[in-house]
Amino acid sequence: MLSHGNLVSNAAMIIPALGYRFDSIYIHSAPMFHLADGMSTFAITMVGGTHVFILRFDPADLLTEIARNRVTNAILVPTMANALVDFPDLARYDVSSLRVIPYGASPMPKAVLQKATAALPGVRLLQVYGMTEAAPLVTAMEIGIEPAGERVRSCGRPALLVDVRITDADDNEVPRGTVGEVQVRGPNITLGYWNQPEAARVALRGGWYHTGDGGFMDADGYVYIVDRLKDMIISGGENVYSAEVESAISTLDGVAEVAVIGIPDDRWGEVVHAVVVPGAGYTLTAEQVIDHGRQLIARYKCPRSVEIREQSLPLSGAGKVLKRQLREPFWAGREQRIA
Repeated sequence: MLSHGNLVSNAAMIIPALGYRFDSIYIHSAPMFHLADGMSTFAITMVGGTHVFILRFDPADLLTEIARNRVTNAILVPTMANALVDFPDLARYDVSSLRVIPYGASPMPKAVLQKATAALPGVRLLQVYGMTEAAPLVTAMEIGIEPAGERVRSCGRPALLVDVRITDADDNEVPRGTVGEVQVRGPNITLGYWNQPEAARVALRGGWYHTGDGGFMDADGYVYIVDRLKDMIISGGENVYSAEVESAISTLDGVAEVAVIGIPDDRWGEVVHAVVVPGAGYTLTAEQVIDHGRQLIARYKCPRSVEIREQSLPLSGAGKVLKRQLREPFWAGREQRIA
């Protein structure tokens, strides 16, 4: 349940975080029912900017409207960014009006970020992090500061009016650099869940929203998201973050889409399994994927098995990979939770 106050507070934070102003022209390329796009609906209106709409996400339609309306701002989830930078006719469109493209909803694979930077020179790519319960903004990379080195992996510092902490399982704050659960509080945080008071009590206990996301904070207050805690794979007692494995595999030539999940194993409890969709004209093997991973990440994090599939990965309406659907065939009849 999001109140008017939640939404107005969020809009007030979005404006400085994403650099919206009276001459901003924003294109709605993500579904408006999802707050990845909805967060800008109120913010652009608040500054007196301009809204441009497309019926649904399609790279050609998006690029046409950017050129026609001199769009300055857009937001893309990683699957959309990947489709855009791989669009064969991208260079034919005038996108020189674009100033800022925030990306969020799920981690941006390293390879996609590199391609987007090359394909859209001069456009500021911002990592933002949030969730519906936060209306949705929690953190954003500071505008005008080009991240260097490892900091490019950060989703930024807490937004205006928001407090963020990283805690252990008992809600005790952990030292900087230590992975724990990301917890958030601020005027943008949900009132609770409709007709689910117990779920609200658990999620909002102690005055902090418990996100269920694993992450850490560095000495300068930058937040790094490593994985959804439910997507973390525990193999032989070692924690494996699927987002890290996906980012490594994504840099292999020919990988268009990748999702990493944990599947049951009698010896290790869980093992790492990758689902890979090759790009058009590419042929990949499981051995290639595994060998590439071993060059970039620790051996225990590398996939033990790989599925090469022709059809695209299942996505939600907001463009997130539905890992539950990928896990279900492997965990059917077992006690392991696959939500």
